[in-house]
Amino acid sequence: MIKFLKAAPVVFLIGTMVTAILYQKTLLGIWLTTAITFGTTAYHFIMRWVVAFIYNSIMHNRADYRKRWYQVSKSEMKLYEKLRVKKWKNRMPTYNPSLFDPRQHTWEEIAQVTCQAELGHETIVVLSFAPIVAGHWLGGYPAFIITSILAAMFDMMFVIMQRYNRQRILKLIK
Repeated sequence: MIKFLKAAPVVFLIGTMVTAILYQKTLLGIWLTTAITFGTTAYHFIMRWVVAFIYNSIMHNRADYRKRWYQVSKSEMKLYEKLRVKKWKNRMPTYNPSLFDPRQHTWEEIAQVTCQAELGHETIVVLSFAPIVAGHWLGGYPAFIITSILAAMFDMMFVIMQRYNRQRILKLIK
């Protein structure tokens, strides 16, 4: 997973440059759309690295899981049950699985990690819509909007997963 996350931004940046050059040479709209898609995807990968770096630098996986922001209501848990989070959460990629390993960390430490991960993914959801502004200069609003919505939906899955897991971890702590 780490190798993929390090290689992907480079691949998408190269793809952006190649397709932008092809657009300049041919003026075919498909190349502009492809360049926008590659560029937006590169942005999403790079932005994730920056967000993770900032939260790790500030919080060091030491969030206070007792704060109101991190609390999960009964109705929210019912929603997660309807979304069948328990069935799909284990299929989601994890950047560093050791942070969530109870053999290496206490349940309190893991709860703190879930809080930081949640905040990171929530920030990413918001920042996922920033590329839409580039549509003003480049056109291609549909490509910007579609990639932004898909990226936000992807990260919302991680927010949901962290909140769902944290509620279960808090039961273990008690």
